[in-house]
Amino acid sequence: MPELRKDPITGGWVIIATDRARRPSDFFRERVVLKGAGFCPFCPGNESKTPPEILAYRPASDRGQRNAPGWSLRVIPNKFPALGIEGELNRQAEGMFDKMNGVGAHEVVIETPIHGETLATMPVKQVEDVLWAFRDRILDLKQDRRFKYILVFKNHGEAAGASLEHPHSQLVALPILPKQVVEELEGSRRYFANKERCIFCDIIQQEMESRVRVAAENQDFVAISPYASRFPFETWILPKRHESAFENSASHVYENLARMLRSLLLKCVHLLDNPAYNFMLHTSPIQENANDYYHWHLEIIPKLTKTAGFEWGTGFYINPTPPEEAAKFLREAAIEDAQTA
Repeated sequence: MPELRKDPITGGWVIIATDRARRPSDFFRERVVLKGAGFCPFCPGNESKTPPEILAYRPASDRGQRNAPGWSLRVIPNKFPALGIEGELNRQAEGMFDKMNGVGAHEVVIETPIHGETLATMPVKQVEDVLWAFRDRILDLKQDRRFKYILVFKNHGEAAGASLEHPHSQLVALPILPKQVVEELEGSRRYFANKERCIFCDIIQQEMESRVRVAAENQDFVAISPYASRFPFETWILPKRHESAFENSASHVYENLARMLRSLLLKCVHLLDNPAYNFMLHTSPIQENANDYYHWHLEIIPKLTKTAGFEWGTGFYINPTPPEEAAKFLREAAIEDAQTA
């Protein structure tokens, strides 16, 4: 029988459609296939075709160079930004409606110079460098008093919204708090006010005791299929030790996060036939980056189903794969890769 499950953090409901239970091979998906043809502005040698770099990681011998080949990672402004960096917010009312200038920052992290690499296949150290770039840019952008939240996300594959196939992720600094972030913060605050404990820490403890929704684990992180998963094979990576802001984590944490992220994505490649996916970093707002009630985490969502009229009309999601089954498939997926050991 189908189940209605309530998200303990936001209070939202999802339908786990157990009658439609699907194995990894049962989904119709748009498989990510590398075309590799044509001009790519992110490839080495084309630095003049992108906006000037904000940050680049280079060997010590090349650190005096800018906007030239020799980099292992580059961060550039998005050529077609969702928000513009210049100007003031200028909040206004238009009758009963509110508006402000579209001020923010929109940046692209070019994760590797190799066009055909992915986070699932590149060396662990390169994945770790991507995470360090997120941290470096968050620390810089949070100094701008106009911004309230910095969203880090990745679209992998055309079905997930990627317009270029060269591996990249994005950061957007926003002058307002996104609704989903507000819902998570409010739910976390309520729980902490009642129990004086972090709800995410309690989820981690319960899931590690029961093990049924644990997909992977290492020294610093646990990956779970959340109890009220909105999407099949939705996976959260959570630090075992409480930390409210991603950028405040200890140095060794980024290496173990890189290993965990790479391993899970490689399992998705093998188990789900290289699906498109999104991941989003959920972290505390800039003004609240050290607190006891929120817990940063990374959410990975493979694009295996489509959002349709029922979801838009109700705000409920229908998930045809119970998270217990998804976690079991991920946990037992065999991958031959020494780097994730």
